[in-house]
Amino acid sequence: MSQETKIIQQNILSWYAQHGRILPRRQTKDPYAIHISEVMLQQTQVDRVIPYFHKRIKDFPDYKTLAKASKTDLLSHRSGLGFNSRALRLQQCAHELVTTYNSQVPKDRIELQKLPGIGPYTSAAIMSFSRNLAIPVIDTNIRRVLIFLFKLPETITAKELEAFAETVIPPWKSRDWHNALMDQWALLLTARKTKIKPLSKQSKFEWSDRQVRWWTMKHLVKHGTLTMKDIEEKFPHKEVKKIVKELQEEGLIQIKKWIIRIED
Repeated sequence: MSQETKIIQQNILSWYAQHGRILPRRQTKDPYAIHISEVMLQQTQVDRVIPYFHKRIKDFPDYKTLAKASKTDLLSHRSGLGFNSRALRLQQCAHELVTTYNSQVPKDRIELQKLPGIGPYTSAAIMSFSRNLAIPVIDTNIRRVLIFLFKLPETITAKELEAFAETVIPPWKSRDWHNALMDQWALLLTARKTKIKPLSKQSKFEWSDRQVRWWTMKHLVKHGTLTMKDIEEKFPHKEVKKIVKELQEEGLIQIKKWIIRIED
């Protein structure tokens, strides 16, 4: 490891020790709490996640209670976050962990990724933040920070970046290192400041299929039922029947004579 890399590591960790954000997830090493937090953080901002995180941990403190939750209760915790299908995969994962692993998160990352809803990023986050293992945790923001700090080419591939990122994790400080990188992109090295473009750009939410899904699930959680006509009147220029059918195929809702309910 070069002296320049060591200096960057020391500067980042020193800055984090003084200025790092105090977040609920950082107060625990529990894989379950970290898993819940990561799924929420993948779809919205930290400040918005915090109250949802506290409520989820209070109502469903472990994989056993999450596995037993009714779909309505589960989705009520998502109202305002969107991506309800992730809540179902999370519950499927909880059920698998309870029945197959006695509620214990696998220590092997490959085995962990076989569980519903756990991909490369989530598995890396669980391993790094709960067990302090030297596994790179890379999302679009950490990618930007690594490229900026270490003067890497923006054309670097995901595979190349992961290989490099693993070499610069300070020994036995993976947890602090990745938390520090997250705070760097959130507080200092923003996309506007670094001018580094993301690999992809999120499509607009307003009048998108995502908005139709979000609105539909939000109203079902609150009111219990909707008609197809209700949704079509709200979104007259969208292919409502197609979108609602997709929700049905995902196991989120049931449709009987165009009356829509949450699938129990």
